[in-house]
Amino acid sequence: MYKNLNLGAIGIRGTMLEGLELAKASGYQGLDLSLGEAAKLAEENSADHVKSLFADAGLRVGAFSLPVNAYGGEGEYYGHLAKLPERARLAADLGCTRAFTVAIGWNNRLQFKDNWDFHVKRLRPIAEILRDHGQLLGIEFIGPQTSRAPHKYGFIYTMNGMLALCAAIGTGNAGLLFDAWHSYCAQDVLDDMRKLAADDIVYVHVNDAPAGIDVADQIDNVRALPGETGVIPLPEMLSILKDIGYEGPVTPEPFSQRLNEMAPADAARTASEACDKVMREAGVI
Repeated sequence: MYKNLNLGAIGIRGTMLEGLELAKASGYQGLDLSLGEAAKLAEENSADHVKSLFADAGLRVGAFSLPVNAYGGEGEYYGHLAKLPERARLAADLGCTRAFTVAIGWNNRLQFKDNWDFHVKRLRPIAEILRDHGQLLGIEFIGPQTSRAPHKYGFIYTMNGMLALCAAIGTGNAGLLFDAWHSYCAQDVLDDMRKLAADDIVYVHVNDAPAGIDVADQIDNVRALPGETGVIPLPEMLSILKDIGYEGPVTPEPFSQRLNEMAPADAARTASEACDKVMREAGVI
């Protein structure tokens, strides 16, 4: 596994080119791909030019955010879906083999079975297109009870629940976007992590939780840097990921107000150093 930067995940607004500079300067091994920016650069120059930008920075291409709104209306969804093969082809040309999205863990209109069928219907064609281009789809679940409680109907919010949905999608390339925060809030158990195979996990977010707050009261956008409080057993989680053979990106997503108030270079470096600390404790580096 390798330390990967996603600018938005640490509160930085910037271009992919700026991200390359920040990632290189801050000790990351990878950077997530901005498909829109990459497409523009490839059109103006070539795909090889975009590949060279990563190579010159000594960085791997991490993953890309799925450019399809699975929750949109019919027109929006199928319009996005029609454009996905071209985008997936570009990502493949750039050596990017992982995409990620999120499944919302509640609904105010659909009960569980209907919502399950909706997710399978919308996500299966996406996963099929990605599979045709040699790519994996990581799906994130949303764990906090405080996010789910206000809504009429519940849906998947645990690791095992998401694995079941991936199995129902049935394309063989759908797996977890494993977020340490959401797994902690869902009260997943580490023994279940130990039963995972490397192929079950596509992408990883690392973070910590504020101390002194019950797990049921944690709020999604109030987190902490990896290893900052020790509430989440992050070194043990990373050690398990190493043992099962996960080799993909590990990306900090702390949603930290302290980080948000820093200059971009300081924020990137601080998040990088926090990742180094927990990865070292886990024996990953």
